[in-house]
Amino acid sequence: MKNNFKTTILKPVFIPSVLFIVLLVAFTMIMPQIANEVFSSIKNFVAEKFGWLYMSSVGIFTIFVLYLAISPFGKFKLGPDQSKPAYSNLSWFAMLFSAGMGIGLMFWGVAEPVMHYVSPPVGTPESIESAKLAMNIVFFHWGLHAWGIYAVVGLVLAYFSFRHGLPLSIRSALYPLVGDKIYGGIGHSVDTIAVLGTIFGVATSLGFGVLQINSGLNYLFDIPVGISTQIVLIAIITTFATISVVLGLDTGIKRLSELNLYLACFLVLFIFLAGPTFFLLNAYIQNIGSYLSNIVFMTFNQYAYDKTSWINSWTLFYWAWWIAWAPFVGMFIARVSRGRTIREFVIGVLFVPVGFTFMWMTVFGNSALNAIMHEGFSGLSTAVSADVSTALFKFLEHFPFSSFISVIAILLVVTFFVTSSDSGSLVVDTIASGGKDNNPVWQRIFWSITEGVVAIALLLAGGLGALQSASIIIALPFAIIMLIACWGLYKALKLESIRYESLQHHMNAGRHGKISGTWQSRLSRIIEFPKVDETKRFINENVFNAMNIVKKELNSYSWNVDVSNDKVSGISAIRVEHSDDFDFIYEVRSRSYDTPSYAYPESVNPTKQQKKYARAEVYLQDGNKAYDIYGYDEDVIATDIIDQFEKHRHFLHNTSTLNPVVPID
Repeated sequence: MKNNFKTTILKPVFIPSVLFIVLLVAFTMIMPQIANEVFSSIKNFVAEKFGWLYMSSVGIFTIFVLYLAISPFGKFKLGPDQSKPAYSNLSWFAMLFSAGMGIGLMFWGVAEPVMHYVSPPVGTPESIESAKLAMNIVFFHWGLHAWGIYAVVGLVLAYFSFRHGLPLSIRSALYPLVGDKIYGGIGHSVDTIAVLGTIFGVATSLGFGVLQINSGLNYLFDIPVGISTQIVLIAIITTFATISVVLGLDTGIKRLSELNLYLACFLVLFIFLAGPTFFLLNAYIQNIGSYLSNIVFMTFNQYAYDKTSWINSWTLFYWAWWIAWAPFVGMFIARVSRGRTIREFVIGVLFVPVGFTFMWMTVFGNSALNAIMHEGFSGLSTAVSADVSTALFKFLEHFPFSSFISVIAILLVVTFFVTSSDSGSLVVDTIASGGKDNNPVWQRIFWSITEGVVAIALLLAGGLGALQSASIIIALPFAIIMLIACWGLYKALKLESIRYESLQHHMNAGRHGKISGTWQSRLSRIIEFPKVDETKRFINENVFNAMNIVKKELNSYSWNVDVSNDKVSGISAIRVEHSDDFDFIYEVRSRSYDTPSYAYPESVNPTKQQKKYARAEVYLQDGNKAYDIYGYDEDVIATDIIDQFEKHRHFLHNTSTLNPVVPID
């Protein structure tokens, strides 16, 4: 029974987070009007005085991740060199999309284009130009910049955690700045902010989202719109989210994300085929062209010469909201992206969801604008102005099978919310546990229920707007943390690039002399496919002896050297300690493979009885070097160790003017 209630929570993060959540929710419930005024005034102050920081930061994030994708740094993996992605591309894309902004597309896909068309920041309302501008703005708000924010956090966390062994937590983003202090008060504070931002962001979205679900149910089944209904809806969504989070990432969240993707594709395909299909194809191309043509200007446009509150209500709101959600979404993206290269990560995170998002916004947004402008459906703009939550369902009235499609839309909204909630619970549990990801189920249940309770409490108090403002305020310090993290990641990758060049090596027998004395011995080694036991014996004896020879020689020069051997697994390793710098590690492991059909002549092995063979592969600090030293004499193995040691010393020389960023081992 004791094991059932074990805990991995990190008290310096968990306790302050829970206390702050209770105090803030209590304050908002007891004094909702004062809370709303306080948070709104702070939010407006931040937007007015620090809007330039939001705009420039988001531009930097986008440029930075694009640079990493096309630079030589793109070849490095988010994990050891030999690691492989844990999820198929389809499952990966589905989880990226569902956790990132799937629910927002359902809520704003129709409403935002119509709102910009009716009330543009500049120009004549309800004109052709305002329609073009509306789609340009929508693409800007939901395009590369939004996913660039998520990509920065995801990259930083995945790189430092999976490649360098730091905790999978927001605190790791500060390692280049404060080093081991991330394990103290500074790290605890950053993680607490991340927990609060995630809980408040998910709870706020859950509260606002049930308004849309309630509107859809009222439209379809005349279920009354009211607090009671919305509380029941939150309870149902929280229950499903709790079930999903208990099932875990592979069973619950992954399957639900795939369902989301299938439903979303069905819905967008239906609207595309039932709507003005060829107009939408033309609009899609033109929208992308307009977006790319204006992206630089829009990135840095502050409306400094033509003062307007529009930018505070829209662009700055979006940037702050994406940044506030970045700890949650970025960390979730990192968790499901282990084993992918930086280039693959950026392409997948930036371009795949953005391409689908642009298609979604074109199909829904341009269809809505076309209905208003050319088909006399003016009531849609009136409905959007009156109640944004009804926009989608009013729009669907214009299509055949509207009731059935509305049911699909409601189901999709619910599943998107469930995915966001269970993903958020998983991330918060990881952060509150100091980066541990194999935590007791009860902890995930606790955070899932907490999100639902917070949403219900604030819905009752009318405090969702105040909490939304609080979430956006949190984005200001986190934007600064992200800028620091970008610089730290660049320094780490620069250092890794130097190390990669210094340690790049492939075993060449000609450089090290003869193997076993004759060319016949070399040929024997090339064509041999040793059994697993034979390779392990070679590593446990010959390699281990060679390492001890090197150790003895280095000891004579007063070096601190450790040699270890795992006989069962067939692993021998030598570590040379470098005080206050990167240790040298040379490891040889037995790795088994299926014996290929060409291994032996048919006459030698007609029944192909040997199913497996093994290689004695060399590993350095950054993973498998992919060359096999089975069959080499001890002197040759010792020479290879020294060769790699020399490369390591060359690497230390090249980096002597740089500040070490992360521990390599």
